[in-house]
Amino acid sequence: MSTATHRSPLTDWTVLVPVVALAALAFSWGRDLPSWAVVLVSLCLAGAVLAAVHHAEVVAHRVGEPFGSLVLAVAVTVIEVALIVTLMADGGAKTSSLARDTVFAAVMITCNGIVGLSLLVGALRNRVAVFNAEGSGAALATVATLAVLSLVLPTFTTSKPGPEFSTAQLTFAAVASLALYGLFIAVQTVRHRDYFLPVDTKRHREEAARATASAAAGEDDDHAEPPSSRAALTSLGLLLVALIAVVGNAKAVSPTIEAGVESAGLPNAVVGVIIALLVLLPETLAAVRAARRDRVQTSLNLAYGSAIASIGLTIPAIALASIWLSGPLTLGLGPVHMVLLALTVVINALTIAPGRATLLQGGVHLVLFAGFIFLAVSP
Repeated sequence: MSTATHRSPLTDWTVLVPVVALAALAFSWGRDLPSWAVVLVSLCLAGAVLAAVHHAEVVAHRVGEPFGSLVLAVAVTVIEVALIVTLMADGGAKTSSLARDTVFAAVMITCNGIVGLSLLVGALRNRVAVFNAEGSGAALATVATLAVLSLVLPTFTTSKPGPEFSTAQLTFAAVASLALYGLFIAVQTVRHRDYFLPVDTKRHREEAARATASAAAGEDDDHAEPPSSRAALTSLGLLLVALIAVVGNAKAVSPTIEAGVESAGLPNAVVGVIIALLVLLPETLAAVRAARRDRVQTSLNLAYGSAIASIGLTIPAIALASIWLSGPLTLGLGPVHMVLLALTVVINALTIAPGRATLLQGGVHLVLFAGFIFLAVSP
């Protein structure tokens, strides 16, 4: 019997960095930071992102798919919601559209940026990226429905002037978002879990055999023995610490970001885009790493799951927070963003339908994402 040796899923830096980042958050919270402190907090933010990805992968290896993708998506989104509510409470009327801008940016980042990168990496590795059309199609349908109910309809309703919901309409959107989110989670994790598992092809089985041989030689790989329950629980705790540090430090540097955006003469919506980019960094890195391991379905689970969680949890939270938040709550998208959303849904549907994608599909998604970024900066 071989005596395989495995590295511990918890390495020194992945334990130390979240703690240091949390200490930086405690030091910087509620203070005006000088330039050197902003640089240090930004470094802690970057380190916390890398640590979050590591611990998410440890937890995912223990619980398996699709639960692993769900852990990271929900954890990031819950703390993202807290960040949005905190900024809206502190910012007054000028942040009335922050929730809309951040949620829409999250949809564009996940459905175009993360999906495009994942398909590109998967196709570069194996010429064709293979995934489950049933699960990804169901996820996309959920994203599209949530986005239209929460971000498009407010532009056309007439009960309240401006791109806003009335109280009754906002309540309906919140309840519908929660119901759809809960239904999706039930389908993804219980009733049709197999739709969200990586595709089992001959190539995958051959790679699994090679990975087993590598693990026996002491190499770190996805197919090594899962971590112990204690290690997984430790990683789950450190994941939450790292994510709190990510979002908290993002808030700490947000005044610098807002000042930079204002001094550059850029639209306020750019702040929401930057926040979404920072908060979604862990999912982006985890999705690309999964695609490099020929697990494109895991990447798509992360992308669409994050988009669903972003809308399905943010809208109810904002609806609840609007009870005590003063000022208007702008949710409706403008014409340009509605065109981008419609094109995103169509392109994603065409990509998912065959269950296979090439470099071209990845490139199309990334060009669409680049168009969103360009139009955010130059509307």
